[in-house]
Amino acid sequence: MSEELNENEQNFLLKLARDTMESYLKNDKIPEIDESKLTDKLKTIQGGFVTLHKRGDLRGCIGHIIPHEPLYKCIIDNAINAAIHDNRFPPVSYEELKDIKIEISVLSIPKKLKYSSSDELLEKLVPLKDGVILKNGFRESTFLPQVWEQLPDKTEFLQHLCLKQGSNPDCWKSSSSSIEIYHAQIFGEN
Repeated sequence: MSEELNENEQNFLLKLARDTMESYLKNDKIPEIDESKLTDKLKTIQGGFVTLHKRGDLRGCIGHIIPHEPLYKCIIDNAINAAIHDNRFPPVSYEELKDIKIEISVLSIPKKLKYSSSDELLEKLVPLKDGVILKNGFRESTFLPQVWEQLPDKTEFLQHLCLKQGSNPDCWKSSSSSIEIYHAQIFGEN
């Protein structure tokens, strides 16, 4: 991953995500950002996810794995997406925001993992460090590195990735499947 964000940059993105959700849910507007006041790292084209928790439970999580816009714009887009477009949940209401905690994951560019067997794949995966993308035909799913906290067993982790994309739980063992990994700098509101 490129150089990690410092504490000020992290705090800026967390505040940006919160301000974006408040403004969008209340007035259907996104905050105006003066790009000249941003650090280079905040303007770097980078992937990222915004995860919302309500009283410790997942309430929304959407992001861009592949970088295609400046990081600060990625966080604006995905703060809105996590709040209203995660189809696993009803949209977040403005009144609910006071109970929401925001977590941001800034991603490295995914790299294909080379392995010759399912045993070698299990050997190479690093829990709590590797975010994993599982590609199987036209289907694709990903888990951020922090998902290992809920699914620490490598086999179970990969089975859940298969199920997430609507495939059979052992799809990860198929020779037509491929795995990419990425890393993340993860930070959140206290």
